[in-house]
Amino acid sequence: MIPLTPPATTTPELTSVLTCPFCQHAQAEQMPTEACQWFYECTSCGTVLKPLAGDCCVFCSYGTVPCPPIQIQGRGGCCSAN
Repeated sequence: MIPLTPPATTTPELTSVLTCPFCQHAQAEQMPTEACQWFYECTSCGTVLKPLAGDCCVFCSYGTVPCPPIQIQGRGGCCSAN
């Protein structure tokens, strides 16, 4: 008999450094765990960032770490896939 093992649980990283594509300012931010963040205002130049085509949120487009749903479930695990 093959033993059943529970799926590995992954704890997502919750801090990502967002880099503004206009002024190159980088800022560490906490990511929401249960929602996508579609807008982010750069703390340096004031530009409002929006996700790039195909990305679910600003963290997936401009961050060093993708959002928690993507970290846990992969590309199909976020609201953009619905």
